[in-house]
Amino acid sequence: MPMTAHEIEDLLRETFPDAQIVVEGNDGVHMAAMVTDESFRGKNRVQQQRAVYAALKGKMDGSAGELHALALTTKVPE
Repeated sequence: MPMTAHEIEDLLRETFPDAQIVVEGNDGVHMAAMVTDESFRGKNRVQQQRAVYAALKGKMDGSAGELHALALTTKVPE
């Protein structure tokens, strides 16, 4: 069953409770997320994105994943 934007945000919020999180998409399969969090400071883009994917707890794993594609933007607060 495809994930909703709200479900994705809830998963991300568990790992990044103080982050600014915006999740968009209406087909439940191809979604976009922007996560702005202080924990990204000093990490490169790959490390930031790996942290976000880890927070999704396997929901994107393999062909049976609930989330097929996630366009991801990560930022450090200004």
